Amino acid sequence: MTWLVPLLIVVLTVATMEFVAWWTHKYVMHGWGWGWHKSHHEPHDGGFELNDLYAVFFAAAAIGLFWWGQSWWPATWLGAGMTLYGLLYFIAHDGLVHKRWPFSYIPRKGYMKRLYQAHRLHHAVDGKDGCVSFGFIYAPPIPKLVKELDGNRTVSRPAVKTVAGDGGDPTAR
Repeated sequence: MTWLVPLLIVVLTVATMEFVAWWTHKYVMHGWGWGWHKSHHEPHDGGFELNDLYAVFFAAAAIGLFWWGQSWWPATWLGAGMTLYGLLYFIAHDGLVHKRWPFSYIPRKGYMKRLYQAHRLHHAVDGKDGCVSFGFIYAPPIPKLVKELDGNRTVSRPAVKTVAGDGGDPTAR
């Protein structure tokens, strides 16, 4: 039973981090922090992006929690949950969606396909406004995102851009 509380803390932290990441992505990265995040929405050679400083910030927070765990044991498990979330982000976002490391798999069905498509739809507009799907691990249903994207476009956005490598359809694959 001694492992149950730490496991619960880790699982709840991963779930909480998805909300924190969604909020940070929508209101900071696409708001006053666009200066760093803009690099992620522009073509690049696949190397370091200024946007990667956000990962450094969250990693420093996790390290701080591990350090704090020396005097308050739950902080260690909070740091473990943040670290696990970072690993999931690295695999799903940097690997699966953006192919920033050798990860050639393109999902054809199920949840992973939805996650892939949702993030591609996020990148389907130019600039910081009018984007959809700000989460990294949770992806809303694709028809809902397409409807939201179309609504954003008709209100204040130019035409949806083609996402490189998708054949012109941001929901392709």
